[in-house]
Parts: sequence; C-alpha cells; structure tokens
Amino acid sequence: MAVLPHEGTYNILFHPYAIPVGSGSRTGYLARPDQIGQYPAVVILPGIFGLGSLEKELARRLARHGFVAMSFDPYPAPLPPGAMLDDALIAYSALADRRALTDVDRAIDFAVNGAADFTVDGPVGLIGVDTGGRFALLYAAEHSRVGAVVIIHAPLAGDDLRTHTVKSALERIVVPVLGLYGQDDEHIPSEGVDVAASLNPSGQWIVYEAAQHDFMDPDSAQFHSGAASDAAARIPRFLSSTLPKPQISDY
Repeated sequence: MAVLPHEGTYNILFHPYAIPVGSGSRTGYLARPDQIGQYPAVVILPGIFGLGSLEKELARRLARHGFVAMSFDPYPAPLPPGAMLDDALIAYSALADRRALTDVDRAIDFAVNGAADFTVDGPVGLIGVDTGGRFALLYAAEHSRVGAVVIIHAPLAGDDLRTHTVKSALERIVVPVLGLYGQDDEHIPSEGVDVAASLNPSGQWIVYEAAQHDFMDPDSAQFHSGAASDAAARIPRFLSSTLPKPQISDY
C-alpha cells in the first residue's frame, strides 16, 4: 500500500493474522513495511471491546514509520458484533490478570521469534488502549524485554480487587512511558493522570484539552481529530527514540 508523505516513510503490507497464543491462536492483525529488512516490533493490546479499528489503524501507521506492529484479541472468545459495554465489562472481569499477562508474553514471543525474519533483535514496544493499557503497564513492570510503553486512556485506578494494580506498576516501571488522555474523559479524571505522573515522573503524560475518552477512535462519536492527529504523530516519534533502529537490506 502506498504511503502519503505526512504518514511516514514506508509502503506497507497489512492483513488479519492468527497470532499464536499458547497451544491455540487468537484473532489478530499484522502490519509491516513492504521492504526487505528487519524492524523493531510493537505489540498493541486492545481495549475492553477487543481488537477494533483503532488498533488496526495504529498498526498500519506504525508500519509506515518502520515498525512491525501486531495486535490480537485479548479474549479467548471474542465479543460478538454489537456487544454492549456490560458484555465487555463481564468479559474483562473474567479475564484474570495472570492469564492476560501470560497471553501478552506469548504474543511477544511470536513477535521476537516467530516473526524473526522481519523483526530486529532487541526490546519491543507495547501500546495499550484502555484496559489493554493497564495490562501493558503491568507487563512492563515485570519484564525487561519491553523497551517502551504507550498507554491510551488506560484506567489508572479502580483495580484494588484484582491481582495487580496500576499504582504498583507505575512505581516499578523503569522504561519510558507515554500516557495519552483526554481532559474531558468521563471515566478517567485529569486528577488521576496527575497522580500517575507523580508515581512515574520520568514518563510523558499528555492531556488533550476538550478531548473525551475515545478521542483516538475513528469509529467513536468522541473522536477528536486534533488530539488524534497529535497523538498519532507523537507515538512513532516516541517509539523511534527508544526502540532499536530498522536494519534495511540492500537486496
């Protein structure tokens, strides 16, 4: 697929992909540069509704900037089309932290080993959308194979009854963190972002004025073009500054 000058550097390939997770596989999506070489890997963890248009758009944009980007559905049984928030909340509540983090580990294994023909050696990037951002933070706090974390309107509190908490993860993460939030998020008050920034003072914490929870989702009524454009440009710059550089073949 051709790329416009403002969208990145590389023409790309992208398609649905069955991501191996344990003894089975999950519905997934893969995007990469259409040029022989090896590129830094990024795994995108979807939000509470599972793999959707935002995660796919992020994967394609990252591929245009020289990353191999993949995402996979977090639920063993994907939510049916038209699922409501209550359905998603039930599925998320049933997804134990340890199971989710094990699945992330296996997806990164595939990014590092199964996709080794087009991924460069070195740490990988994690992007988490909404509840996926929570799992990204928890995983990065425990594993050195992560080189950078981006979270997009991830919950920052309310998980005291789960196995792990975001607060504890933020205090332990040593890799760069980029947090992207909307000032008018009805689920995550900007004061909560301030607390997260105090727990992780080396991170970059961005709050977009007049933006709501789903400001980056092109399919949401809350889509905010200005905030989404800035975030979409900021993410690849952040990852490029922290992850290994592409190794382009001469052939």
